[in-house]
Amino acid sequence: MKRIESTQNALVKHWKKLMTTRKEREKSGEFIVEGFHLVEEALKNKEQIVQIIVKDEVDLPLLWPIDDVEIVQVNDTVAKELAETEQSQGVFAHCKQPQLVEENMKAWRKVLLVDAVQDPGNIGTMIRTADAAGLDAVVLGKGSADAFNPKTLRSAQGSHFHIPVVRGDLAEWIEDLQEEGVAVYGTALENAVSYKEIEATDAFALIVGNEGSGISPQLLAKTDQNIIIPILGQAESLNVAVATGILLYAFVK
Repeated sequence: MKRIESTQNALVKHWKKLMTTRKEREKSGEFIVEGFHLVEEALKNKEQIVQIIVKDEVDLPLLWPIDDVEIVQVNDTVAKELAETEQSQGVFAHCKQPQLVEENMKAWRKVLLVDAVQDPGNIGTMIRTADAAGLDAVVLGKGSADAFNPKTLRSAQGSHFHIPVVRGDLAEWIEDLQEEGVAVYGTALENAVSYKEIEATDAFALIVGNEGSGISPQLLAKTDQNIIIPILGQAESLNVAVATGILLYAFVK
């Protein structure tokens, strides 16, 4: 077992950058999850794990399948340098982002498209909801928070290890899905029908948009149908992640 005691160690500096900068995550194709639950989910996709980092005096569960996984032990100072949460559990997994095969991507038939949603907590909740609703993938468009931001990862509760999450040009995705016969729905206030009028189906794409400004007009112009969730009380609008949950469960057959 390797042991690291200095925050000046090159590997610790790399881990720290993975926690704090999107640039490092994108350049390396790696990310870090923190806490027992997320590390346990990572272990279900063991080929993604580079190493597990564990603080002194923290015991890993006996049933974890870690025989062939590199474990790096760190002292309290290093663990604090990495910790994102107030009450850190002192266990982390350094992971590789999954490499997706384009042929497999063409087979996706239930897709959530996200246009410029900037809050990582909302992105994480939507990834988790798409996973729960049995979608094939989540595509994050320009201006959206990073899928592998620590707050996004925490909010998704391990769903990154269950459902593909990719970045992409949403205009191209809409066209490609429509060519494959997949109906694309946008969420909008104008020229929209109630979501209850849409029949549940095995193939659909849903676009949800920015918390303040909604979906870009250019994308809305490309959809097959725009939909609305009626507001029955006094609230001005619904949180984007909550709205996503309502719609996905209404559309999935």
